[in-house]
Amino acid sequence: MPNITYIEHNGTEHTVDVAVGLTVMEGAVNNNIPGIDADCGGACACSTCHVYVDPSWVGKLPAKEDMEMDMLDFAFEPDEIRSRLTCQVKVTPELEGLVVQMPEKQI
Repeated sequence: MPNITYIEHNGTEHTVDVAVGLTVMEGAVNNNIPGIDADCGGACACSTCHVYVDPSWVGKLPAKEDMEMDMLDFAFEPDEIRSRLTCQVKVTPELEGLVVQMPEKQI
């Protein structure tokens, strides 16, 4: 299982193992990581699982699809390059060591 580090807005880090096939959002929810609300349960119908991907990981993730880009317009302070919805990022072995940071709040 790849380990993923989730960094809260206040700097608190949580590194957890997340099973391949789950989403980065499910990894946070299953491990009670604060800062990812996941109100829609992963349907890409809200922006409450928004994170900023560590710059070293931006080019290693699959490209954003149109629906994700549309929903990111509703996120709190989205970054055109680093913002992702964690419900849209499937965990693969290649994500070993992924680092994501939560925004100040989810909306």
